[in-house]
Amino acid sequence: MSVDTGLIDWVEEAMAPVGQVRFRRMMGGATLYLDGTVFAIVLDDALWFKSDAVADARWDAAGCRRFTYDRKDGTTATMNYRRAPDEVLDDADALREWAMLAVEAGRRAPAKAAKKKRAGKSPPA
Repeated sequence: MSVDTGLIDWVEEAMAPVGQVRFRRMMGGATLYLDGTVFAIVLDDALWFKSDAVADARWDAAGCRRFTYDRKDGTTATMNYRRAPDEVLDDADALREWAMLAVEAGRRAPAKAAKKKRAGKSPPA
């Protein structure tokens, strides 16, 4: 898998009126953040927006399928991301509307716990 940097550039441009988009490469793709909140992932040429139980009905009504992937053990796993509607690829207003739904889901997500330091180990000098 690879990252479509043109797609990321488009998201950055379209979202500029509401905040700053940053991305970090992860697992062959990229995770997108709006002002520090995770709201999307890009894999190959596909944009996937973050969702949650509150927003799922809206994504379902728009026919946006869930992100799935095959595990090494042969099972299929899902993540709380939905395929972006086609219109977001050429309509900045539509992109902002759907992205803000994803940002809201990102803001509702529980914060990740900080990594614990190991006892007895001193920090590197």
